[in-house]
Amino acid sequence: MPGTETEIHLSPEQAAEAISAGADVVDVRRDYEWEGGRIPGARHVEMNDLTAQAESLPRDRPILFYCRGGSRSGMAVDAFRQAGYEAFNIEGGLTAWVAAGQPLDPPDGVVEPSRPA
Repeated sequence: MPGTETEIHLSPEQAAEAISAGADVVDVRRDYEWEGGRIPGARHVEMNDLTAQAESLPRDRPILFYCRGGSRSGMAVDAFRQAGYEAFNIEGGLTAWVAAGQPLDPPDGVVEPSRPA
């Protein structure tokens, strides 16, 4: 796993390698963002539901969190690391993932723009 205790932000390329090696991927975006496009194999747990779903996430392998740009997932990573998880943030979020040429599910998916809450 390309990461140490201080290296919690993974580039899209590092994230793709970690996913290939068995890391779990959690999308913390809102429903409409998830429906627009996501990293293949990701699990959807909205940011507001993470605390309630925490125990359903694995502690025996790395978890990569992402959102659109990396801010929300960065907060998730901080909280999960404090709780003892091996958590990482995909730097730049789904926007950087797509810009790096990584795949989306569905293949014609998009990165949904932000909407007011």
